[in-house]
Amino acid sequence: MNQSATNGGAFVAVDQPRTAIICDRFPLWLEAIESVLARAEIDVVERATSVATGLAAVRRRRPQLLVTDAVFGSDEGEPQGAILIERAIAEVPGLRAIVVSLTNSVDVMERAFSAGASAYVMKSAHPDDLASAARQAFDHSLFLPGGATRLRPATRSTAALADADLTRREREILRLVAEGHSNAQLARMLWVTEQTVKFHLSNVYRKLDVSNRTEAARWAQLNGLLPESARDAA
Repeated sequence: MNQSATNGGAFVAVDQPRTAIICDRFPLWLEAIESVLARAEIDVVERATSVATGLAAVRRRRPQLLVTDAVFGSDEGEPQGAILIERAIAEVPGLRAIVVSLTNSVDVMERAFSAGASAYVMKSAHPDDLASAARQAFDHSLFLPGGATRLRPATRSTAALADADLTRREREILRLVAEGHSNAQLARMLWVTEQTVKFHLSNVYRKLDVSNRTEAARWAQLNGLLPESARDAA
C-alpha cells in the first residue's frame, strides 16, 4: 500500500492500483480484454501475443493478475495457456490467473485449473462475466446473497477435506450445493459459467466417490462443512 503526505504532513494510505498482463494471439481480443479490465479498475501494464512474450512481461512487470488465452498458434499438444500460468506463478508467487478462451474442452479447462487458474471464461460470455471473474480473483471471500453472512470455516472438516483432496473452489461449490443451490445459482454467485460449475461438480463427485448432489450434500453435512445455520436447517 502506498502512502502520500497531506498538507499537514500526516500520511494517509492509498490503495495500490491492481495490475494485469494480458496474453492473446489476436490484438483485437487484447483490446477488448483491456477495456473490460478497465471497468473492473484493473490497469493493464503490458500486452503479449505468445507464451514467450507473456512470460517475459510477467518477469519484467510482476503484475497481480494474468489473463491469458488457453491456446496459441497451431500447437495441439499441451495447452499453452496452462504452461504460461504455471511458469508465471513460479516467477511471481501469489499471481492470480484467468483464462479467456474459445475452447470449451473439459481437458483444457482441467489443465488450466490444475496450473493455477482461478477462473475460466468463454469468449462467448458477456463482458460482465470477465469483469466479475477479475474482481473475484482479488477477493477470495465468498458471500451469499440476501444479506447472509460470510461463510465461516468448518471446524470439523480439516481431516475430511485433506482426505478428499478438494480444491478451494470445489469446497465452495460443495458447501453451496449442500445448502440447496442450483447450478444456475452457483454460476451467478461465483461469477462463472454453468459449464464450469458442472466441471467442478464432476471432480467433487469423483473425489468423494459419490454419484449425485444428494450424496455429496450428505457427505458435506456429515463432515461439518456447512455453516451452523445451514446445518441446523438440515
